[in-house]
Amino acid sequence: MIEKLIRKIRETKAPIVVGLDPMLSYVPEYITKAAYEQYGETLEGAAEAIWQFNKAIVDATYDLIPAVKPQIAMYEQFGVEGVRAYQKTVEYCHEKDLVVIGDVKRGDIGSTSAAYATGHLGKVQVGSKCYSCFDEDFATVNPYLGSDGVQPFIDVCKEEKKGIFVLVKTSNPSSGEFQDRLIDGRPLYEHVGEKVAQWGEQLMGENYSYIGAVVGATYPEEGKVLRRLMPKSFILVPGYGAQGGKGADLVHYFDEDGLGAIVNSSRGIIAAYRQEAYAKYGEEHFAEASRAAVEAMIADIDGALQAAN
Repeated sequence: MIEKLIRKIRETKAPIVVGLDPMLSYVPEYITKAAYEQYGETLEGAAEAIWQFNKAIVDATYDLIPAVKPQIAMYEQFGVEGVRAYQKTVEYCHEKDLVVIGDVKRGDIGSTSAAYATGHLGKVQVGSKCYSCFDEDFATVNPYLGSDGVQPFIDVCKEEKKGIFVLVKTSNPSSGEFQDRLIDGRPLYEHVGEKVAQWGEQLMGENYSYIGAVVGATYPEEGKVLRRLMPKSFILVPGYGAQGGKGADLVHYFDEDGLGAIVNSSRGIIAAYRQEAYAKYGEEHFAEASRAAVEAMIADIDGALQAAN
């Protein structure tokens, strides 16, 4: 799957991923109203609203982008109905030939991790039959239970030719409480980055491993170090836009050929119509605003990469 991601990035010339992290507050009123008229003010109605919201954004942007990253918590908050909307979103994005990065941040002891890996990336055996459940192409993984929490994902990735992005240095403000702690004179995130590089050696594609890393756009200096420590790992970069990251901060996450990283923007794209820069589109044309925000992001990152080379 890493080869498909690279091919799609080359085709679109857009090393970006749209984070499909819908909150009901982002959904235009006319969509929620229609959903509630059909299903009532119920969890099913809420799930229908976010599904219709997602579908419109995907329809408006899929030709510009290589990948999407739905964050499962935004769906799980609506219970089983929300999880169904998550699955429908994944399936629809696959119909549009998009790479799907399931932002699930799983990681547990071995047998539990194996079940997570099976549910999101693998196939589950039911009698004489096998089923792919969520069937994302990549999943985000929390490594802080150690190798026996990550290895089940690697094993499934080997079978399915899929991939993972391991949390290394996250974009949130308090990430340093643990990730920056010094161990043997070096921050913990460097040790994790080295481990990601080792894990990646088990599952190499043509030029990059199927085992990537999450490194926040909000920590560009740390990104420089981690790029060197993980030369064969693709880096998923959250924190662009709404969290403060911009194209000029990100050039060191990329290799000289413009590959090696994919940058995520979530509410900066899906809720673009609420920003002053895109207010002219209004609620009725929120998906067009999202397309304009994608185009602006592509231009920003491409301009930064061109200036750096």
